[in-house]
Amino acid sequence: MTNKLSIAAIVLSIAALAVSLFGIFRDTGAVREPEDVQYVLYLGTNHKDTNQPVFTPEEAKHQAENILLDHFGGYTIQEAQGGWIDGANIYTEYTLVIYLSDTSAAQVHAAADEMIDVFCQSSVLIQENKTNTEFYAGKQ
Repeated sequence: MTNKLSIAAIVLSIAALAVSLFGIFRDTGAVREPEDVQYVLYLGTNHKDTNQPVFTPEEAKHQAENILLDHFGGYTIQEAQGGWIDGANIYTEYTLVIYLSDTSAAQVHAAADEMIDVFCQSSVLIQENKTNTEFYAGKQ
């Protein structure tokens, strides 16, 4: 009896490992990529010294799109409004939130260097988020 329980425990352990590693009992029609990093960049558009817009919102988006296409070949951008208090002054600025995947920190920093120059910024806020990516094509 003990041998049968040991063998059963081993078989169940192997099956659980296979399910967690390979998802063999779940076919969703999706191609799952290994864990990767999603980079989120917050690009302000006011000049670092004057706090005045460097470009109109349309021009700013166009400039950012050109930089992103040159560096990555693709991008996702959302428009946002940033704000902060500095002493007694309240500031706001048109901000672009940029999402990038399938790239490296070095490539992101190279693009951010160009954004800092083009948009006259002190910095670009960059977040690295560990994520899993799935290209889901629907039920097949």
